[in-house]
Amino acid sequence: MTSLQPHLLAVHDLSRAQIVSLFREAAELKAMRRRGLTAQRLSGKTLGLYFEKPSTRTRVSFEAGMNQLGGQSLFLSVADIQMRRGESVADTARVLSRYLDGLVIRSYDHHNVEEWAKNATIPVINGLTDLHHPCQGLSDLFTIREKKQKLKGIKIAYVGDGNNVANSLLEGAAIMGMAISVASPSGYEPDGAIVDWARECARHTGGSIEILRDPIVAMKGADVLYTDVWTSMGQEKEQARRVKVLSPYQLNDRLLGAAKKDAIVMHCLPAHRGQEITTSVLDGPHSVILDQAENRLHVQKAILIRLLRDK
Repeated sequence: MTSLQPHLLAVHDLSRAQIVSLFREAAELKAMRRRGLTAQRLSGKTLGLYFEKPSTRTRVSFEAGMNQLGGQSLFLSVADIQMRRGESVADTARVLSRYLDGLVIRSYDHHNVEEWAKNATIPVINGLTDLHHPCQGLSDLFTIREKKQKLKGIKIAYVGDGNNVANSLLEGAAIMGMAISVASPSGYEPDGAIVDWARECARHTGGSIEILRDPIVAMKGADVLYTDVWTSMGQEKEQARRVKVLSPYQLNDRLLGAAKKDAIVMHCLPAHRGQEITTSVLDGPHSVILDQAENRLHVQKAILIRLLRDK
């Protein structure tokens, strides 16, 4: 068993060996659930979920996962605790560390989750920030491995806004020796520092990183087609401009036809049908989007076991 760092804030916190080990455990947990078997590996443990943003998949998969592992979870919204009245992150993290065995933080600014991790004495998991979405990225890689039977040598083509999901996919692809092409309009590229890190990492793993403008070029030789919403939470005032600028990057039948014939289609959801992806592609025979969503549960259970079991 390969142990993890005390916290999981970004995909780059993990080594290739740790990711492979996580995926092995996630596959075992998924198989057990399919057979109706239980894995009460976190009995007596309590997970706190502090969310500044709305959530469907992240909240439900973590809560269900803790329940299935024999533990329990507590949901803490901004309205529920004293931070809205001025209590600091540091004080809150120190107190909650006395009550809980782990924390999932869903926030806007990535520095917030880093502040939680700095002050908590229990594991902190990034449930999404504007910069990183590590649990999503890891679950996506697990799904690709499940469908393609490997990761090294597989090419991902990501089209659209270079957001937190794109950043996490870049890190994961680089670590695992994959190729990834991200096609975005000017001003909507992934984070520059993350791109630089991924390129340096890929030099040592045999992967490749491309940042492009033309979505058709990105599709060439792609095994996996990926997109995400054009307007993330907190960007609502930019929606009209974003829809106009990003409309040439819609994942549609034309782009699908430019990829490999056996390419799979992925989207982390929620999807805005008719914007970043068409219904024909979202619901079509190449889509693995529901399997992708389900795998959040299994991968996060593996993460919880590795981080919480010995705490």
